[in-house]
Amino acid sequence: VQYAGRTITVCGVVASASYAQDSRGMPTFLNFDKPYPKQEFMVVIWGTNRSKFGTPELTLVNKRVCATGQVELYRGVAEIEVVTPSALQVSR
Repeated sequence: VQYAGRTITVCGVVASASYAQDSRGMPTFLNFDKPYPKQEFMVVIWGTNRSKFGTPELTLVNKRVCATGQVELYRGVAEIEVVTPSALQVSR
């Protein structure tokens, strides 16, 4: 909450992820540190940008990921919307 509106880098382990292909905007959600709906932080990739990322809901689960972008609040959960793969750094 204290970082809402600021551009920062947030790191965490992707505890759960999903591709909501039947939802408006076809978002992919990466939930950090705890699975949905208890996630500490969320990264959103909208369907218009998804092809740049492959299948992140499969490839990034259980990996440590850092996301850089502007923090927004959605239903009380902090999130960053990423539009390019360079906004995500994955620890190998």
